[in-house]
Amino acid sequence: MTVAVEEDLGLFGPGSVTWRVHIEPVMWVAGFRALLLQSLEPRVMRGTYQNSALFDPAKAWARFQRTVEFVGTRTFGSTADVERVAARVRKLHASLRGYDPDTGETFRLDEPANLLWVHATEVESYAHIALRAGLVDTIDADRYLAESVRAARVIGLIDAPSSREEMADYYARRRPDMRMTDEARRATMNLFAPKGQAPTAVKIAVPTIATLAVATLPRWARRCYGLPGLPTTDIGATLALRALRTATGVLPDVPAPPNIERARRLVRGLSA
Repeated sequence: MTVAVEEDLGLFGPGSVTWRVHIEPVMWVAGFRALLLQSLEPRVMRGTYQNSALFDPAKAWARFQRTVEFVGTRTFGSTADVERVAARVRKLHASLRGYDPDTGETFRLDEPANLLWVHATEVESYAHIALRAGLVDTIDADRYLAESVRAARVIGLIDAPSSREEMADYYARRRPDMRMTDEARRATMNLFAPKGQAPTAVKIAVPTIATLAVATLPRWARRCYGLPGLPTTDIGATLALRALRTATGVLPDVPAPPNIERARRLVRGLSA
């Protein structure tokens, strides 16, 4: 007698909002939006700048690819794969230190406040872009954020905002701490003009994606970057996101790792 073995679908699975959102190409805008928000937290930005290859043109593309692979594994990988990559990231972060010139303090990169800002801006950006692009409604956006608490625990956080209301409260508390630093300016320049080993197609596409990501930032964040926080920008960005989602919906899928190909198949099969 053969016993069927249930497939290990990791943290989420095809019935989750997370899988439905993350298989969409328009989420690249969300990724860049998250980077822009993360850059406004001085300690997070300085810790990243002082330790990351993202700012070395010779290594930046490989470093960026490793980040994308981590998010892909965390989202679509098996339980064992998620724990494997998460343990590696936790170990790396625990070993790294940053220096804050404003206070003269040396700090750990895995301070809970730093981890929470990086996590919150990432998942809030995915929920925000999915909502504005028409992928989800407000109920599913809240479901997405509730599901994302599982991802927060993977990196060592005990808890995280689990709804749009909780996320808005968290942003309101942290907003006074956000500002532009010299490190953030350099990071932004790299976003808009990728160099080094990135493929030519990436170098062409990234400035357009980054520009749209800037337009989707909260008005207070756009002002931190020295840009006007006008309502017309919000309207234009939403229309651009809807158009991008429509355009990518009729194009063939971009080849992806096996776990993402599996997720596409399962999500679309469930929808059908």
